[in-house]
Amino acid sequence: MTPVRLSHFTASSCLGCGRTATLTALRQHRGGLAPCRFETVDDLETQIGAVPQVDAVALPTPLAEYECRNNRLALLGLQQDDFSAAVEDAIARYGPRRVGILIGTSTAGILQTEQAYRRRDPNTGALPDDLVYQTTHNTYSVAAFIRCYFRLAGPAMVVSTACSSSAKVFASAARMLAAGVIDAAIVGGVDSLCLTTLYGFNSLELLSAEPCRPFDVDRKGLCIGEAAAFVLLERPGSSLDADTVLLLGAGESSDAYHMSAPHPDGLGAQMAMAAALRSAGLQSTDIDYINLHGTATPSNDAAEGKAVAALFGDRTPCSSVKGATGHTLGAAGGLEAVISALALQDGFLPGGINTRHLDPAIPIHYLTANSNIVPSRVMSNSFGFGGTNCSLVFGRSG
Repeated sequence: MTPVRLSHFTASSCLGCGRTATLTALRQHRGGLAPCRFETVDDLETQIGAVPQVDAVALPTPLAEYECRNNRLALLGLQQDDFSAAVEDAIARYGPRRVGILIGTSTAGILQTEQAYRRRDPNTGALPDDLVYQTTHNTYSVAAFIRCYFRLAGPAMVVSTACSSSAKVFASAARMLAAGVIDAAIVGGVDSLCLTTLYGFNSLELLSAEPCRPFDVDRKGLCIGEAAAFVLLERPGSSLDADTVLLLGAGESSDAYHMSAPHPDGLGAQMAMAAALRSAGLQSTDIDYINLHGTATPSNDAAEGKAVAALFGDRTPCSSVKGATGHTLGAAGGLEAVISALALQDGFLPGGINTRHLDPAIPIHYLTANSNIVPSRVMSNSFGFGGTNCSLVFGRSG
């Protein structure tokens, strides 16, 4: 794979809005999960990673038809860290047809439909006329919103492969850049809280009543979060400073073992990680840190642990940030790509929080505290329902 430059990036989650807030929370080993008080949910004992700032966001009047929580969260994210200005600069250099949009999401604006169902006509059951499926609930809505926001005319697509969605967009964008289809790409993920995911994961008995504890021997399940994370990808160019972060490789697999459970030996995860190493032209010993998918469910952590141990043994430091952010589902890959880039630029390894007693049956080098080891190359894992897997490798140019 030809390396691709992360020329600008930002993330907004329950840790805060923007890179500084995110990095500060990671450095302070602090999470953003809190008891669930979302919407009408008052009967679920769980923790969530909400972004409270999204409630005050108003879409520009010309884009009012895109009104939904997911697109408001997207706009909040685009406004952080001068990201919109960086995109406008790329548009000025390349033209509106040469900047692509590749975004990951899972439930998109489904909350808008959930709310509309409360307002059905009592006689006919008809949904209210102000519900516009195409610009809200539709998974493509967020890409269409971003396309209109920047007045772009190039390729735009949404990947919706559950929890690997916004990792896979990096691989797709790299292929489009290599093929010469585009000169820059807005990639990342946006996924917002909704009732479908909260009650859905509860029905699977996968929610944790306490802040989730990845790789803990007593882990009880996951906590749902929301996030918007964006990266502007470009070709490396001729001169790079030492802190420039590059996408070095990407690996994808689909094991199709089960609708909601990973292969017990993590075979699909292992295939994706191995493919990412091959794509980057690296060996397992070249990776300094692994950002694990680490959802804190019993089967997921066990399967991923087996896959990591098979490739890396117990020598490579690794951790999951989901104890801090919650599982942001379709946005997880993008959010954790940004966190990986922050670790590379700021020179530390983020330790997982909440984990008190590591599971002795998972023989990996799991960090429960931050490390001052300065990484040069990191891997970030994102594995979704149905066995859709993606691993990314990032590195500093210097």
